[in-house]
Amino acid sequence: MVTHLYLGVIIVAVFATVANAEINVVCEKDSVKITWRIPAEGVPHAARLFLGNCMASQFKVLPTGEGEAQFNYKFVDCKFTKLLKGKKQLFQNELTYRPKAKGQPAAFVYPIECVYKRPEGWVPPFLNPGSGLSEGRGGLVFHMALLDEQLTGIAKTNIIPLGSFMPIWAAVEQKSHQPLLLLMEECLATTTPELQPNSQVHPIITNKGCLAESMTGNSKFLPRYHSSSVVLYLQSKFGLGQEVYIHCKLVAWDPQVLDESKKACHYVKPDMRWELLDDPARSSICSCCDSTCRSRSRRGVDAESRGFSYNSVLGPLIIVDPSDSNADSMSKSPL
Repeated sequence: MVTHLYLGVIIVAVFATVANAEINVVCEKDSVKITWRIPAEGVPHAARLFLGNCMASQFKVLPTGEGEAQFNYKFVDCKFTKLLKGKKQLFQNELTYRPKAKGQPAAFVYPIECVYKRPEGWVPPFLNPGSGLSEGRGGLVFHMALLDEQLTGIAKTNIIPLGSFMPIWAAVEQKSHQPLLLLMEECLATTTPELQPNSQVHPIITNKGCLAESMTGNSKFLPRYHSSSVVLYLQSKFGLGQEVYIHCKLVAWDPQVLDESKKACHYVKPDMRWELLDDPARSSICSCCDSTCRSRSRRGVDAESRGFSYNSVLGPLIIVDPSDSNADSMSKSPL
């Protein structure tokens, strides 16, 4: 008991010196340089200082007896987290002092963040399946998937806390086609992978491209990175405790020909109006979302030449109560 108490006093004392240390952070183009100066009392414990999972790249004892730990690492090292927020690109990590064995919580945490302007024209590769040269006509490949919270890749879990957001990505791989606009004409949630008469149905997008969930919740379409893909930022407020499947009719369409029947509209609550995702100045196209949106009269051949459709299913997604401690054990790979 006395030994444990003695060690506890040492840890607390060292923590106090580390917490009052001087930390200097310099963000460079693709790396960071950090200088962490600690009092003399902390020098014997320098091996317990970390940036993410990296130890100091250099440590020296100064003439004053103080210690100086230097961390010079690229953002691809040390488990940096990359985030995209609007026009900014962020790299985040933590400096920690970990006096206890691996797996135990840190005694001291100092957040590290480097913020940069998002590179012009940068598009996450998975959001731009239509990149490259296009000539003539050919087959189309449609995709639909659940993204991670940072919108940087495909989600690694299908467990969704109730009330949180599900970024649902849909795209068309254009191959030899000229640029096409990917639209979600209709989406609904069910408890079955196939639509059946007894399926529980929850409408998400109706009326030929109107995001109904944006009126009753906080769902919306995110700004496009590329015309051939779209992200539906869907709030999970249905299907608690059940397997949920998202059924969508995807349409690849001529971006120059938008009308009441071919559009992506969401409701802007503060302004109490519908907005067209691809050109807010033409949001009058969305006014029919409060009634019935109809197609313009066109010859069948003309309409067929302008677009192609595909019925896609995403799931199962499992909506859970955030307080449910068993939620993680329910994980399955999304289809």
